Amino acid sequence: MSTRRPSIVGEDEPKQPYPVFLKGAVSRGFGRGSKELGIPTANLPEAVAESAGETLKTGIYYGWAAVGAGDEGVQAMVMSYGWNPYYKNEKRSAEVHIMHEFKRDFYGEELRIIITGYIRPEKDYTTLGDWKTTDGLPLITAQKLTVTFQSPDALIEDINTDIRVAHKSLERPAYSQLKSHEYILGR
Repeated sequence: MSTRRPSIVGEDEPKQPYPVFLKGAVSRGFGRGSKELGIPTANLPEAVAESAGETLKTGIYYGWAAVGAGDEGVQAMVMSYGWNPYYKNEKRSAEVHIMHEFKRDFYGEELRIIITGYIRPEKDYTTLGDWKTTDGLPLITAQKLTVTFQSPDALIEDINTDIRVAHKSLERPAYSQLKSHEYILGR
């Protein structure tokens, strides 16, 4: 079990650089979100992921997402942005987990997201007990916390915690009102 994490992250209102707006056609990813983790993701195109690096550092983010014409509404999302050190990505990726069960695939459809805040840095889940952030610093140094992982399911545990944190963080008025922003609605 990982160390306690805050249930809400960020200020009461989004601060610069947030909100960040990204969109692109959903592209095929690595096929591991659903298959290996049971947590499906919609990937933004490589060019969008690369351009996001001008504004975002690598890590886990939260916000709002809508697909295509928005028939299934605007949904909460968490996004892994970066190299995903556990999987040894060679290119940065923007992998969006939309917190909604879709009944269909939507490859090729436009995905619009509003990133409203940062949850945590990426972690390398390759070795239990020796966890580092993507800048190579031990997590204890980078975050000034003590972290002990006792389960090989630490990655999935962290993802589920990220989902809970995103939901709670998005409940605040300044964040929830972004759900009706014209950008996310496709206007």
